[in-house]
Amino acid sequence: MNRNAVSWMGPMPAMTTPFDTDGRVDDRAFSANVDRLLSAGATGIVACGCTGEFWALSHEERERLYASAVAAVDGRGTTIVGTGCVTAQETIRLARAAKAAGADGVLVLPPYFVKLTDDEIFAHFAEISAAIDLPVMVYNIPGNAVNAVSPALAARLAALDKVLAIKESSGDWNNFYAMLLAVKDELRVFCGPSSVFGVPAVVAGADGTIDCFPNVWTGCLDLFYAARDGRTSDAQALQATGRRLTDLFVSGGRTLYPATKAAMDMMGLAGGGRPRPPLQPLEGEPLAGLRRGLVELGLL
Repeated sequence: MNRNAVSWMGPMPAMTTPFDTDGRVDDRAFSANVDRLLSAGATGIVACGCTGEFWALSHEERERLYASAVAAVDGRGTTIVGTGCVTAQETIRLARAAKAAGADGVLVLPPYFVKLTDDEIFAHFAEISAAIDLPVMVYNIPGNAVNAVSPALAARLAALDKVLAIKESSGDWNNFYAMLLAVKDELRVFCGPSSVFGVPAVVAGADGTIDCFPNVWTGCLDLFYAARDGRTSDAQALQATGRRLTDLFVSGGRTLYPATKAAMDMMGLAGGGRPRPPLQPLEGEPLAGLRRGLVELGLL
């Protein structure tokens, strides 16, 4: 198979995973957030990724969330779910659960923590590709996973039967552009940090964007369409807002995922709430600074 075996495109939010007051996954809040974002122009969703705190979910919780994601989308777009684990066998088990739940594809990052060679990363994906019956979106996020998928390695992975897409979240424009040039004829390429350089990524030929910021700012969805449709002034303004939001969420004692949930709570949006430990909810000056920043941006 190649990129033409799927029709994945456009802005697909990286969904948060909300938890109720007892710390359990809140399916109702998750579904409400999905519905809001699909209504705002999302072409699908990505659940159980980094924004979804996959590392803090048990395998059983991830499997239940796959079913919740498919039910919430209800055929209105693409449902991709994160199944990445350190071992191929765990990843395969979760990918088979995703298939049984009705997901359209799986998001798989390289094994994390232990530093691997390119050949070892390739062998991991090759074992997964041979054992599952769903399309794979490779997830390149070396800032979290330690192991990077280089453009050269991505070109090798494109030869695997189930690998049809890549989410390039290195945060490095030069790496993103090199990746796009290396694999765009074989893989669908999605820009991760679209809040930072989504407009030039789409103009250069990216198939879509996958970002956490639509959870708090649906302008991140509009950013894709403005860039695709050549609405230059709109695209530039949206990109500037995305850049300012990014800076706000990762400065002043804040980190991305707790800040995302805190902002959702401030705005009265479903899907926020407390992050799971080891992440901690914002409080004190980091929380107050987030509120001031959202007011300055006109989001509160």
